[in-house]
Amino acid sequence: MERFTISLDADLALEFDKLIRARGYSNRSEAVRDMLRSQLESFRSERDRTRHCVANLSYVYNHHERELAERLTQLQHDHHNLSVSTMHAHLDHEHCIESLILRGPAAEVRSFAAALTAQRGVRHGQLNMVSVEIESDRHAHPHGGRQAPNERQVHRHEHIKPKN
Repeated sequence: MERFTISLDADLALEFDKLIRARGYSNRSEAVRDMLRSQLESFRSERDRTRHCVANLSYVYNHHERELAERLTQLQHDHHNLSVSTMHAHLDHEHCIESLILRGPAAEVRSFAAALTAQRGVRHGQLNMVSVEIESDRHAHPHGGRQAPNERQVHRHEHIKPKN
């Protein structure tokens, strides 16, 4: 781990310590690391250097809006390659909240999120993206089923690793 020192004026240090306590950090270093990660993620995203991501798209919508639920479902089916999971909850007699877990090329995820949240009747859309590196790996795992208990099947799959 690399160390560095920063200087803060007294007022800024006092405000920072209030933030640390309010957010439950045990020390300044943890808070600074989280802030740096957040700023680096924003920087990568602004410059479109984020090739792949995992993301959460959450939005509230009025389910009485004409054909909106069908349009939202169709958009998700049209982008099935990005969709990992969907959670749906009813808020009241008119409104629902959905949270979509997405993964894929960042530009495609952003485009899909923009198209979905632009639908008439969708409100309060928020996309939270995390940059990832995708590593392809080939190795063996023991598998059950028809194979002998000590037999291992070699296969290839991807590992998704969040960027620091």
